[in-house]
Amino acid sequence: MVTLSDVAKEANVSKMTVSRVINHPEQVTAELRKLVEQAMTTLNYRPNYVAQALVNNRTNVVKFVILEDIDTTEPYYMNLLSGFARGLAKKQYAFQLVNDPAKIEEGNADGYLITGARSKDYKYFDELDKPFVLFGENHRGYDFVDNDNQLGEKKATEYALSRLYKHIIFVGIDVKEPFEYSREAGYINTLQQNRMIPQIYRISNHSHKAQQIIKEHLKDLKKDTCFICASDRIAVGVVRQLLKEKAKVPDDFGVIGYDGVFLDQVSNPQLTTVKQPILKMGELLAEMLLQKIDQSGSPQGEIMPEPDLIRRGSTR
Repeated sequence: MVTLSDVAKEANVSKMTVSRVINHPEQVTAELRKLVEQAMTTLNYRPNYVAQALVNNRTNVVKFVILEDIDTTEPYYMNLLSGFARGLAKKQYAFQLVNDPAKIEEGNADGYLITGARSKDYKYFDELDKPFVLFGENHRGYDFVDNDNQLGEKKATEYALSRLYKHIIFVGIDVKEPFEYSREAGYINTLQQNRMIPQIYRISNHSHKAQQIIKEHLKDLKKDTCFICASDRIAVGVVRQLLKEKAKVPDDFGVIGYDGVFLDQVSNPQLTTVKQPILKMGELLAEMLLQKIDQSGSPQGEIMPEPDLIRRGSTR
């Protein structure tokens, strides 16, 4: 059986360095980390995380906590769960799904990933006795991973302008939460930089609500208008109603969604959208949480990977 000493000898480093690469990679230079990882690969060495867990009095289990009514079978959350599981597997961790907030601290776990948190929930977080990270932007100083919402809508708005749409309307989600404020800010700032006046509608995140908005305001809409939508679900509703009203998409009306998971591809025409790196964010959440557990709850900050603009048939 290959030991830690064998890896250290192969990499020509100390056992302490190998241990740090395995348990605290952030404390080791990229060069040393690569050297040790190559030695581990050469010798087919697999760290015994279960033994480490016993020594450190850990369970090697974390909880995936959902604080709102979310259908985890939706592609968006299935992708997030898959990425999170992939990140945990690197350290032989498992997760338990918890959809009842009252049961967060029931049973044993080393930490929590919390998703679906809203401002009203923040008061409970400081009472948690285990390390936790949030999925979703927040302005309270809690560690989190989210895509760069403001940059995403900036990209969408700039692209609409580059396609020579003269009127740009934002259809946002009617929630007073940081991610929505950031998306609106990306849209508003870009329009103001181009000396254009923002126009915003806010609705619940349902396609039929988007259809209703278009139906109610169709007579006021001018050709050469592009709708910047805060979700693909809203964008699908906008497209559906525009086509129902015999409007020309994308020649007279463009539509840009946000998320890039499944709905953008089943729409007809397929949606131009801001695609969030959901799988990557799931992995980053796992890495952040496990590192926080290893560091006895030390702050980890925020990670906001850049979303991509995917160009498809709903814009010209």
